[in-house]
Parts: sequence; structure tokens; C-alpha cells
Amino acid sequence: MTGALVGGGRASDGQILASRARKRGRGIVRPVLIGWLLSAIVLLLATAGDIMSLRFPDPDDAMRLMEVRDWLAGQSWWDVAQHRLNGGDFPMHWSRLVDLPLAIVLAATRLVMSEDAATRVTMAIVPLLSLLAVMALVAAMTRRLSGAEAARYAVLLVPLSAPLVYQLRPLRIDHHGWQIVLALVAVAMLIRRGRVRDGAVAGIALAMLLTISLEGMPIAAAIAGVAALAWVWQPERRGFLLGLVWSLFGGALLLHVATRGPSFFAPACDAVAPSWLAMLGTAAVGTSVVTTVFQRRRAGVRLGGLLGVGVLTAGVLVVVSPGCLAGPFASLPPIVHDIWYVGVSEGRPLWEQKPHWAAMTIGLPLVGLFATWRGYRSTKGDVRVRWLLLLAILALATLVAVLVNRAGATANALAIPGAATLLLTLLKRARAVPGAGKRLVATAGALLVASPGQVAAIGVVAGKAVAADDRSAATSGLSPANIGRAGTASGQQRPSCEKVGDVRVIGRLPPGIVFAPIDIGPDIIATTHHDAIAGGYHRAPRPMEQVLTAFTGSPEQARGIVMASGAAYIAGCPGLSETEIYRRDFPEGFWARLQAGERFDWLEPVETGTPALAWRVIRPLPPVARRP
Repeated sequence: MTGALVGGGRASDGQILASRARKRGRGIVRPVLIGWLLSAIVLLLATAGDIMSLRFPDPDDAMRLMEVRDWLAGQSWWDVAQHRLNGGDFPMHWSRLVDLPLAIVLAATRLVMSEDAATRVTMAIVPLLSLLAVMALVAAMTRRLSGAEAARYAVLLVPLSAPLVYQLRPLRIDHHGWQIVLALVAVAMLIRRGRVRDGAVAGIALAMLLTISLEGMPIAAAIAGVAALAWVWQPERRGFLLGLVWSLFGGALLLHVATRGPSFFAPACDAVAPSWLAMLGTAAVGTSVVTTVFQRRRAGVRLGGLLGVGVLTAGVLVVVSPGCLAGPFASLPPIVHDIWYVGVSEGRPLWEQKPHWAAMTIGLPLVGLFATWRGYRSTKGDVRVRWLLLLAILALATLVAVLVNRAGATANALAIPGAATLLLTLLKRARAVPGAGKRLVATAGALLVASPGQVAAIGVVAGKAVAADDRSAATSGLSPANIGRAGTASGQQRPSCEKVGDVRVIGRLPPGIVFAPIDIGPDIIATTHHDAIAGGYHRAPRPMEQVLTAFTGSPEQARGIVMASGAAYIAGCPGLSETEIYRRDFPEGFWARLQAGERFDWLEPVETGTPALAWRVIRPLPPVARRP
């Protein structure tokens, strides 16, 4: 039978397919919601202290909060500069797209609660919504590849991935979580039926991903490249490919108009700009021509045509904007490059990360590669093609993660469908093991095999517990009252800031400009009424150069820079990574001498009551004009 009797008549094939889709959806909706609710409760409890104290996971989260606040306070939609840094002259390259969900929730919660409470609720809820989206997408992908039972295990594996949890946890409001979501949307469309509308959705998702941040270009190129290769192999996928390239170009163009407005034609290498739009347009036109002319030719001819389009597309960038080939960081001053840029671990390769974090980042993708290959080998027909497409994208995403650490979360997400399928197989075998004890060990082993990063995570937790005990013993007897006496001989003896927020006590001082290390500038402007000089953003290298030169140079250099900046205060946190670089690598520099307790006649120490250090800048009185 091709239909079923419904109300005395025969249902259409479309009604049957819709009914089956609803049944499949019901098979994963409840596990997704339950898994998300449990994960959200655990994460909220684990981060409750950070939420109450507004301890940002990263300076970018503090800066994102300021972007949203400034927009709601009247700053133009098209103006994303930060006017409380560097005297108002602080350009940014960020997109308003990420600000939208934050602004909606913050504006709504402000109506029923205080500003402080609304801020905390917003910063907790919005990242958890991106967690829900990731869970739903990986479950849907896994269901399409392996069925509803494996999809339920996919939901379980999401909160077991440390890189994913870090990007989707409460307070993590920067753009990385939404980029993971959009990459998953595009891949989920790719492993569907290959229709034009699936390609259009994938292209729009990639356009949003690139508009949010151009750092998503590698994964976007990987997805588009795999879609193109799928057409080479299966010409019937032409509709999907054309839908993708044209919606990617058109979506990026429209989003650029909507988010940049008057600055539409401004050149840029670190964000969507006319040169990048020209590339996308060339790719769309070239792909259309090649797929039309070579649709009925051999696979090798089709592949050659696509390679020609790729060369032409790259050539457009070389001709239109050759300066972008060197990357957006090529023009950084040497001191900014050597201290700040090299120290941004999220942008560095895997082999430069701490061993435990490297293990947590790459463990799941490696298992996913094996499991996805296994899925490909054990299936046939359309399902086998879907596994192969996912395998190709996962391999490219894993390579990108090895080269750039921040891409690890996306690779982890793409590895979950395969890992969940493998976990289901292992658990079935574990259930057949005789004896409760052995069965429990086999079950635990299955979980660790499918999510190997947990081994590294357990080691990190144990190591932190030991380190905390050692630190407690080392600092016993030191209190804020005797910090100045304890640290005069050596900066190493001074208690370290437990968190960036220790410096917020300067908020009780009259408003002024604070000359502070780069990493705490965003926190200061987000949590106090003070302004600051710099933050870690490459479009404003001069303020970073001033801060780094002052803290690492001689006291005489520092005095001239600080006085010229108009700063009313100097503040910093001993023990944080940036100030440790100052102290360790520049022992005769200004910060190292300040932290060691040295006094200067142009600075007045301020008692903070925390390990943070602060001073008032004493400015010389203006000369008194003599009477004639």
C-alpha cells in the first residue's frame, strides 16, 4: 500500500512522510529537553558563585555585555566601537547579530527586576539556549544517521565535552556558542536529502556564521567544499550546492547591509567586507556555470571545473584585497605581537596548549573519526553517503582544531553522532557481560571510550584540588592588612588574585580613567563606573602598545605614558597570566617593581582589601603665573 485510510480516504505520500517525521521528532524531543534541563541545572549550580559575582569566563564576555548595554543605552546599531576605552577612540570589528538575543532577554528582564539581576539572568539564560540548540541539532543528526536510540546518547555526550561546555556555559555570552550552532545547522542540512531548500538553509546559516566572525571561514569553506565534492560524486546534488552558494552570497550581502549600513564599503580583512563579498559572489557565479556546463560530464571533469572555480575565487581576493593575505594581525606593533597575540591561547595550535586541555580538545574528535568511519563502513545506500559526508567534514574540522584551538568545540560537536553510535554498540555489549561488578566496569569503560576527554578532565579536577591545598598552605597568615609588608622583598610572596573581579573594589573611588593590564580593561568598564585604556582587540593596537610598554618598561617610561593617557589610577591583579608575564619576563620593569612593593613619588597606594593592587596618580600642580 502507498497510503493509509484517513477519514474514509487514502492519505497522500506527503501526509505519510509528515506523520513519520513527527513520530521521529517525538522520539528525540523529550530526551533533548530532559537532557538539557538536567545539564542546565548542573551548570547553574556549578557556576552559581560566578553568576552572583559576575565573574566573566573571558574578557570578551565582559566586552560583549558592554556592547549590548551601549546599544540599549542609545549607541547606534551600526556603531560597535567601545567609547569607554582609550578616550572613546577604540574601534571594534564585532557584529550586532550576537547582541540581538542578549538585548532581547536583557530588555525584557529589566521590566521585572533590577539591572544587576537582569544582567545575571540574561548571562545565564542565553548561553543555555545555545546549549539547547546544540543538543537538538546533534540529536537530530544522530537520529538521521543511526536512529532515535543513538540520538539519546548523543544528548548525553554534549555536556561531557569540556570544549563544548566551556563555550555553552552560563556567562559565556560571546559569539563562539552561536557559531557552533550555525555550523551544525549547515551540516545537518548537508546530510539530509540534498534538496535546494536544504542547501538554502545551509547557506544562510554559513552567511550568519561569517557575519558574526570571519574566524568561521575555515569551517564554512570545509562545509561548502564537501558539498561541492558531493556534487562531483552525485550530480543529483546540484540543487543543494546551488542553493548553498547563492544563499551564502545573498545572505552575507544582505546581512552586511543590515549590520554595517553606512560602513558598507569600508575595507576590512577581519570581517565581511566588499572584498570577501566579491569572493562569495565569484564562487556562486562560477559554481553555477560549472554545474550547468559539466552536469553530464565525467566526475573528473566536474572536479576539474570546481578546482578552476576555487582558483578564480582565491584570485579575486588577491586582486581586490592583497593585504588580507597576511592576516589581520600582520601590522601589530612588535611588543603587542610578542606579548599579547602570542599569548592568546585560543588562537594557537594544539601542540602549544597545556597537555590536559589538548587531550580534552582532541580526544572526542579522534574517537569520532574512528566511529564515523565505522558507521560509513557498516551501512549502505543513502545512510552510507550521509556518514561519508559527515566523515569528510569532521576530518577537516579536526584539522582546523589542531591548527587553531578555538575550533575544537565545533570539532567536538561534529564528532558526537559517531561517538554516540559507538557508545550505543559498546553499551549493548556491556549489558551482556555476566556479573554486576564486571558489567559496571564495562559500562564505565564504554563511557570513557566514547568520551575520552573525561579522563583528562578528572585529572584536571584532582590537580586543582591538590594545587588549592598547596596554595592555601603557602598563603596562610597573609591577609589584606599585611599584603604590603609581605611582598616587599619578592613579588612572588604576594597573594595572587583568585579572579579578575578582585580589582573591582576600585569602583568605590571617584570616576576616572584606570591604567590597567589589557585583560582586565573590559572587566573594569563592565563592572565599575571607571573608563580604561585598552582591551585585547587588534583594531586598537596603539592603546595595547602603550599599556604593554608602560608595564614592562622603566618607571620613567611608564610615568610619561600614564600621564599622557590622562589616567587617574593604576590597577592590576598579581598572579593573573598577563601580570605574571610582566613580572617573570621583565623583572626590572615597572609592574615587577610595583608588585614587589617599590614606591614612587607620583603614585599614592590605595588600600583595596583584596590581593588586587591600585594607586592614585599624583599630577603636578600647574605653574602659578607670576604677577607683572
